[in-house]
Amino acid sequence: MEALPLVGLIAVSAAVAGAARRTPVPAPLLLVAAGLAASYVPGVPDYHLDPHIVLPLVLPPLLHLAALDSSYLDLRANVRPIALLSVGYVLFATVAVGCLAYLLVPDLPLATALVLGAVIAPPDAVAATAIARRLGLPGRITTILQGESLVNDATAITAFKVALAAAIGAGSSWGDGLAEFALASVGGVGVGLALMVPIHWLRTHLKEALLQNILSLLIPFIAYAAAEQVHASGVLAVVVVALYLGHHAYQVDFATRLQEEAVWKMVAFVLESTVFALIGLQLAIVVGELGDYGVGESLWYAAGVFLAVVVVRFVWVYPATFLPRMLSRRIREREPDTNWTAPLIVGWAGMRGVVSLAIAFSIPLTVSDGADFPARNLVLFLTFTTVIGTLVVQGLTLPPLIRALKIPGRDLQAETLAEAQAQSQASAAAERRLEELLADERNRLPEPLEQRLRAVLERRRNSVWERLGSVNEATGESADDTYRRLAREMIAAERDVFVDLRNRRVIDDEMLRKLLRRLDLEEAAAYREETA
Repeated sequence: MEALPLVGLIAVSAAVAGAARRTPVPAPLLLVAAGLAASYVPGVPDYHLDPHIVLPLVLPPLLHLAALDSSYLDLRANVRPIALLSVGYVLFATVAVGCLAYLLVPDLPLATALVLGAVIAPPDAVAATAIARRLGLPGRITTILQGESLVNDATAITAFKVALAAAIGAGSSWGDGLAEFALASVGGVGVGLALMVPIHWLRTHLKEALLQNILSLLIPFIAYAAAEQVHASGVLAVVVVALYLGHHAYQVDFATRLQEEAVWKMVAFVLESTVFALIGLQLAIVVGELGDYGVGESLWYAAGVFLAVVVVRFVWVYPATFLPRMLSRRIREREPDTNWTAPLIVGWAGMRGVVSLAIAFSIPLTVSDGADFPARNLVLFLTFTTVIGTLVVQGLTLPPLIRALKIPGRDLQAETLAEAQAQSQASAAAERRLEELLADERNRLPEPLEQRLRAVLERRRNSVWERLGSVNEATGESADDTYRRLAREMIAAERDVFVDLRNRRVIDDEMLRKLLRRLDLEEAAAYREETA
């Protein structure tokens, strides 16, 4: 891909994603729609989805960020439903959807149908995380969806390789398939376990935040490439390393954490925006390559496959939810509130995405004897329509479904109370430590500076409690919100003075940058993310 079209794709995708934030439509859906429309606009370049770029260069950083933002403890607490979805469901969907496609499409070889099943089996990590984040789903449902999307790509890619070997005539028995799956899963986890401690050690011993963040950007590619080099799952290696690093992020210095958060937010925004736009842009390419299959005929097959994908997920999700409860009293006691609504949301949240398309485009053009791969163009078309169908139909209807079911979202009041209690305990420990330090003659400070330390500590202790308190009738703000707003106004006044002094040549630009950085750090401390 040439530089100018690539820059244009990124710029337009970012603009559409930014505009989506001002609408009730989730950004992935608007980006896909924009890509669909642009695919038939004269003069728009052909953006062919290259699996050799998407899988090793786009998937690792997105998985890395999703795993960093996940909770290792929450994932461990929900390992059973996550494993049933990320492994059991993907294998079940591969076989079930493949067999249904074989029965639906005349003259479609069973091996090709199973390739199609493996391609469209895994819900997409990017889509699931983006939709769940936007909807504010309950914590456990979000954890299950995120956990599923972190691992299921590894299962699907392995199943795809086994089915593809059979389809191209390379031969693959059930035993070979199980051995390959074991190598991919155990090997991927093993590579991740081998890398996570040395990488974390290196992160904590690098002295410059800039170098630490360069390492942070390289980590997902290092883990993915190392695992793929030994024919293991790069997906699992990336996830294992990222979960460990996220769980121990508190051991990295504050400058690294601040920079890392900003850098990864930008990377995720650009990649997610570009990926969803690329999905829509494949329409003209896929339709143009249908060959012997007519568009009308193919659309009937697409409707059948889409319906099969939706139904098969529910066929798996409900038994996987309730059968373990029927068989185990321990599970019933641990999960007493499970009802029919949570599986309904999990079942309907199975959006497919760019990974399915990337895998489909990696299907070779010919089989081992040199003949054309049977129905390759139809597989691409059915993959595309399934991805679009799940993103549009399920993505658009998921918010009203959640509202109709009246599923409670996050309890912000309870979260704020827990935050306040945690801050209170931490402030008490800090106060005790301050008294110990001030008791030492070597740490004596002038009274104003001592009071300043105590005031900062008291401010931190009270700020969260103030969010639970009364609201200003005139502004609708809590006392904490008003404090932060006034602090920013004061900082803005100081900033204006510094800029005026620079413009009048009283101070130079280097001093201005130093003074502004000090103000920036103070403003960062005063600022609270509204969406947190």
